[in-house]
Amino acid sequence: MVVNIPPVPQLGTGGEGTDMDVDLRQISKTFGAVHANVDINLSIPAGTIQGILGENGAGKSTLMKVLSGFIRADQGEILLDGRPVVIHSPADAIRFGVGMLHQDPLDFPPMKALDNFLVGQPGGVLPNRRKAVADLHELGSQFGFNIDPEAFVDSLTVGERQQLEIMRLLWLGARVFIFDEPTTGISALQKEILFATLKQLAEQGKTVIFVSHKLEDVEALCHQVAVLRQGYLVGEARRPYRVKKLVELMFGKEISVGERAPMRCDDVALSISSLDVEDYRLQVRNVDLEICAGEVIGLAGMEGSGQDLFLRACSGLVKPTGGKVILKNRNLTGKSYHVFKKNGVAFLPAARLEEGLASGMSLTEHFVLAEGSKQFFINWEKGRQLAQERITDFNIRGEPGSPVESLSGGNQQRALLALMRVPLSLLLLEHPTRGLDIESTIYIWSKLKARCKQEGTCIIFISSDLEEILQYSDRVLVFFTGKASPPMESWKLTRDMLGQLIGGKGWEYFKTGQGRSNA
Repeated sequence: MVVNIPPVPQLGTGGEGTDMDVDLRQISKTFGAVHANVDINLSIPAGTIQGILGENGAGKSTLMKVLSGFIRADQGEILLDGRPVVIHSPADAIRFGVGMLHQDPLDFPPMKALDNFLVGQPGGVLPNRRKAVADLHELGSQFGFNIDPEAFVDSLTVGERQQLEIMRLLWLGARVFIFDEPTTGISALQKEILFATLKQLAEQGKTVIFVSHKLEDVEALCHQVAVLRQGYLVGEARRPYRVKKLVELMFGKEISVGERAPMRCDDVALSISSLDVEDYRLQVRNVDLEICAGEVIGLAGMEGSGQDLFLRACSGLVKPTGGKVILKNRNLTGKSYHVFKKNGVAFLPAARLEEGLASGMSLTEHFVLAEGSKQFFINWEKGRQLAQERITDFNIRGEPGSPVESLSGGNQQRALLALMRVPLSLLLLEHPTRGLDIESTIYIWSKLKARCKQEGTCIIFISSDLEEILQYSDRVLVFFTGKASPPMESWKLTRDMLGQLIGGKGWEYFKTGQGRSNA
């Protein structure tokens, strides 16, 4: 079966095949006083996986939004197959064969997969749905994807939503694919599938641009890499990479993760016994865990394995169907999130703008609301001072009056962390360093660990980054299809052991009782 892919505008003889060279010349873009991109020149041959590496705020996403038509450059030009083009919008970009997959998928969760697949297709009000289903299945078979056309998008994992968008862009005729931080929030298995897909696209002659701050991803995938820092293109490299040199280019200095400090348990802050929690898809049964004051517990597992349900049950957002949650000798089982909050519990969600921040509101307004006040009138000058203090303390690249939606993903994450009250007994975090570069990750964890040490705050966090789990957890729980392992001391684990458990292997070890020695 041949999939009929709608044609894209021909750019002379160079645009008649499936491949497309990309040249960016002297691209510059400013936002007020911020120079996001400064005279950037970059050439990407067809069939190449091009890495774009840089710290948060380096200008990576801005450069890609210029190429994909989401914003206009102040100066410079774009050449596709050697011909200059003017891209006014994402619709223009896709007509020229350029498509972008954003860090947070730009799809419609309440709609079905097929309806999302049809977005942007020609054909008027009544598209040929039968043909679209056939083409969706054909594209899926080419890449090993298995997306049910009738499934609602909000029931899909982040990885499956990425797969749906890749197929949609292919159907629209994309020859240049831009991926902005695509490994954020997906499991190790989903990352393997994604990388295999990107390699397959490159082998077909398509141009793949991979935007990331993760050195290990760029090293494993990309043929060549360009490094941005503070809006400037500061260096380019090809395989084999010198990772130390790339780090120095990204940050202008060497970065060290630091040594792990041993955990000493003086008293139990949180006791969870025989906890059962469920939703319409999954049941999590019989979780037992005691957490010491100041201890950090990492939750690992494939997306949808139960760790998110467990974390929300610990916050009062989801009521357990059995068991107990006792925090500092107070039985909070079945209480609301507001009761948990009053008892020193804070929850930081992975969905920043949907659940954590309020679009349209400034940083100052967020910090004023988070602090709370018994006064009838708000002291805005004091609020601005507070916002500036938090911006400085958490290294947020923004101003007190900046709307939160104008911040980069990494800066939104810093803002969320800066909103957490002091003191706290329990801090629950979904992907706390999602979208953050190495330096920011180290900095944020230094702030979190300081809370553990100074306030006795205990932390439970979810991460899809196994290195983060191993580096910053004192103990680890692995979830698999609703099962939870006994807590395991992180220094006894390896990345391979975690990967095996996450994939469902090695669980017979716990059935014998041997695995409970670390509980």
